[in-house]
Amino acid sequence: MCLAIPGKIIKKINPQEAEVLLGSIKKVVRIDLLPEVEVGDYVLIHAGYAISKINPSEAREISKAWEEIQS
Repeated sequence: MCLAIPGKIIKKINPQEAEVLLGSIKKVVRIDLLPEVEVGDYVLIHAGYAISKINPSEAREISKAWEEIQS
């Protein structure tokens, strides 16, 4: 089973890495698989890699589902 979490790109560090916001946590992830991502884009992150670009409403739905599971 693959588990991916949504994050928002807040800063491109270089062509291979970006800083993302995961809830209230900032994390550096690899963006090699998605060279087209820009600051403000939402991505799914798995094992330290951005694996898919998603829209903001999808990111909200996934985050909401995670909150429901945790409570």
